[in-house]
Amino acid sequence: MDFLPAGGQDGRVTGVEMSKRPRRNHSPAFKAKVALAAVKGEKTLAELAQQFDVHPNQITQWRGQLLEGAAGVFGSETRSEAAEPVIDVKTLHAKIGELTLVNDFLSGALGKAGLLPSAKR
Repeated sequence: MDFLPAGGQDGRVTGVEMSKRPRRNHSPAFKAKVALAAVKGEKTLAELAQQFDVHPNQITQWRGQLLEGAAGVFGSETRSEAAEPVIDVKTLHAKIGELTLVNDFLSGALGKAGLLPSAKR
């Protein structure tokens, strides 16, 4: 719990509880609206924070994300970075076979040692 200082002469903290604001999840459309308003620069961060009921640091973060991702709208380098990695199916099949072999060996060894439950023998 968070407490507010009592403001008394001895500086003790009293049992006055602060109410916490529940965590809010903003939609992408809302974030874009706030970030665009920040990019326009017609109002200060403080004014935007008051208007949209969001902390100024959050507005700055959304503005930065908007500016970073803006180039992707026009098909620049960000698409090539987001390309999926090449998957080598032969390597994956080899790894599956190797792991199956190890699993079978270990289950057999543990079964002979009596360390596996009776249902898995």
